[in-house]
Amino acid sequence: MSAAPRRWVALFLEAMSAERGAAANTLAAYERDLEHVAEWLSNRARDFATATRDDVESYLVDCDTAGLSRATRARRLSAIKQLYRFAFEEGLREDNPAVQIAGPGRDKRLPKTLSVEEVDRLLDAGAAHGRTEADRARNACLMQVLYATGMRVTELVSLPVSSARGDPRMLLIRGKGGKERMVPLSPPAREALAHWLEARDLAEDASRLKNPRHFQPSAHLFPSHAKAGHLTRHAFYMLIKEFAVEAGVSPSKVTPHTLRHAFATHLLANGADLRAIQTLLGHADVATTEIYTHVLEERLRELVLDHHPLAKD
Repeated sequence: MSAAPRRWVALFLEAMSAERGAAANTLAAYERDLEHVAEWLSNRARDFATATRDDVESYLVDCDTAGLSRATRARRLSAIKQLYRFAFEEGLREDNPAVQIAGPGRDKRLPKTLSVEEVDRLLDAGAAHGRTEADRARNACLMQVLYATGMRVTELVSLPVSSARGDPRMLLIRGKGGKERMVPLSPPAREALAHWLEARDLAEDASRLKNPRHFQPSAHLFPSHAKAGHLTRHAFYMLIKEFAVEAGVSPSKVTPHTLRHAFATHLLANGADLRAIQTLLGHADVATTEIYTHVLEERLRELVLDHHPLAKD
């Protein structure tokens, strides 16, 4: 990417971070998408300053021809639109070539979810997985807190240890855009949290005694030697796949986000209000939460088809 497009993208990302509090993962995704667009334009002797509506539409056609999913194409167009909106507002361009371009929309696929029985097996597998008692306590805590709160995986692994002190009934979570919300903890999650805190603190005390001059306490609930200082999303993703194998649940069905879906679906199935679920999940718009009504409707339909005598051939 040449100097001018790189400057546009850098200014845009800086504004996204400062004004909207965009998370690091969000900024990285915007940067990747816009670098791809800039490279495509450069190969046609264009850049963000000179591109026309026809150029943007041609880019989207090429993405379609290359076999990119509707979701990816929609995300790329969203990045383009937001960059040009920023450029227009900042006076970098006098027009917005993407303003009237309609996106491809997203595939309306229902999110994968898990039954209560499958979740129970995963929780048991997590509590039994690990070489040491501390490993097993941490894994049990990760799974119990994730299912009890429906947190995003980044929110979970980056939890500060201060939020877990004092046997809390509620956890304060910092979500997307720096927005905070409170989520309640179930009794099993509180028990697993207390057990892990005890094991974690014992490990820190041992490290302090072993090397007092260079010891640095961790601010994270799930500390690690990773650059971020806490368990990474990828590491937990790999862990939960191992739990799935040991629980006899298809690993293709299980990710940290699947547990978030299960949390919402099981709440809805047991009569929880959609607005309450929206608040617990940290969704800005209730329309995002409404996908779970479709999950429930699909499960009810399957229940009728499987068990109603008149639904059988």
